[in-house]
Amino acid sequence: MEKVTNYVTDFFGGLMAVMMSILPITVLWYVLTGGDVWGMDIIANLTVLINDFAAGGFTGLIVLMLVVGLFVKK
Repeated sequence: MEKVTNYVTDFFGGLMAVMMSILPITVLWYVLTGGDVWGMDIIANLTVLINDFAAGGFTGLIVLMLVVGLFVKK
């Protein structure tokens, strides 16, 4: 069971690493070309996400800290 748990954890960790490396490339693509990436407006999506955290007040700040904590390597 531990082997399966490690396999799943490693898989999702690798998937997250790939997604976090693609994000800056898509932002750069949007800034340089003004075109959408895979039919998504990355800048608008990030703006909405940040505005949702800001609208949450103190709770939004706590959730933002928890989300950032997931992405920061220790």
